[in-house]
Amino acid sequence: MDRLPPLNAIRAFEVVARRLSITVAAEELHVTPGAVSRQVRTLEDALGLQLLVRGHRQITLTRAGEEYYRGVTKAMDALRDATSRLTRRTRRTQLKIRAYTTFAMRWLIPRLSSFHAANRGIEVLLTASLDPVDFRREDIDGAIRLGDGKWPDVNTYRLVSNVLTPVCSPALATAVRKAGDLQRQVLLHSIARPDDWAFWLAASKAEGEVDSRSGMTYQSSAMAYAAALEGQGFAIAQRFLVEDDLASGKLVAPFRKVVDMGDFTYYLLTPSDRKESPSMATFRKWLLAQFGESADS
Repeated sequence: MDRLPPLNAIRAFEVVARRLSITVAAEELHVTPGAVSRQVRTLEDALGLQLLVRGHRQITLTRAGEEYYRGVTKAMDALRDATSRLTRRTRRTQLKIRAYTTFAMRWLIPRLSSFHAANRGIEVLLTASLDPVDFRREDIDGAIRLGDGKWPDVNTYRLVSNVLTPVCSPALATAVRKAGDLQRQVLLHSIARPDDWAFWLAASKAEGEVDSRSGMTYQSSAMAYAAALEGQGFAIAQRFLVEDDLASGKLVAPFRKVVDMGDFTYYLLTPSDRKESPSMATFRKWLLAQFGESADS
């Protein structure tokens, strides 16, 4: 016999043979006892063999029934194992991460594909906000924040050394040789980081020559960087966020002077009152590895 009997009939027989009761089998299968009896008879007709001896109050297996039950049980177990392996492999875990818009757009999103490729079972739900994170009230697994690393009730992992440097398009780079030359150029600002130009100009001893508040202002650093890419002026950039554009030549850093922000940089934050999930641990180790940091730092 090359064709398999109906699978519903095989399933009904497996439950009856295991339970030795049509009534109990019907309860497990959520059908009527009559439906179970019909399925078993369909199987017996298909096989041309009697599988059950139906007594008044008892069901017993014939020799053929016992042999068939052993084979069906092995097949069912193999099917369950295959299903379990497949669902474990394909079941996705959602990981909720919050970051600043500029960090997400300029650094994290371009690299997330490598995380997804290596961790198919983890789905990162990425949101952006400047607001402080409260792990006790919000359903968030981890947050990437800018600060001095001193937040209460969280685990902190330092990500990167953050330095400030002016950047511009290659065409504008020839217009400046020293910091004071910026007085004739358009400075691009971010509302989120209003003091960056003042920090850099003071470190370059050009604060008296250049008005740090002049120029154009955007809601985020990402917008200011986009304006710089379009040749609209000079943005004061967190260098690691524009490193790809500097490497490709789309942006130029025309001055050697940089301002190191020290401990005021980006950190990964996780709640200290929760046990770290396996998916969060995987993301943390991946994120730190991208910056060349130790996963236990």
